[in-house]
Amino acid sequence: MSTKAIRDIYKRVNMLRPAAVTATATGTAISMANVIENKIDVTPGTITDGTHTPALEESLDNTTFTAVAATDMVGTLAALASNVDQSVSYIGSKPYVRVKVTVAGATTGGVYAIGAQVKYRRQP
Repeated sequence: MSTKAIRDIYKRVNMLRPAAVTATATGTAISMANVIENKIDVTPGTITDGTHTPALEESLDNTTFTAVAATDMVGTLAALASNVDQSVSYIGSKPYVRVKVTVAGATTGGVYAIGAQVKYRRQP
């Protein structure tokens, strides 16, 4: 295997494992330390009812999170629809990010997962 191939491997990180969701759900935060590229994927299956609205959040301390400004991400997130994947990349400067999905009006809810693909800075 070439050195280039080793450097270009991305790591997959689960932020919210596939599950049926009926109330607001907060994904696990990921550390952006030494990350040089990232892609955050929201992958819904069937949304049966309610509104499921994902938002990217950032934090300095992995405790207090705020919404990411549009200028700090590439792409946008919209209310989830069945089987319509969405992706964004975080380009801000905070060391932690997560996705929070605000759910309203759901009784049976929807099934979805959230994950990230990250590429770390190569160590010398």
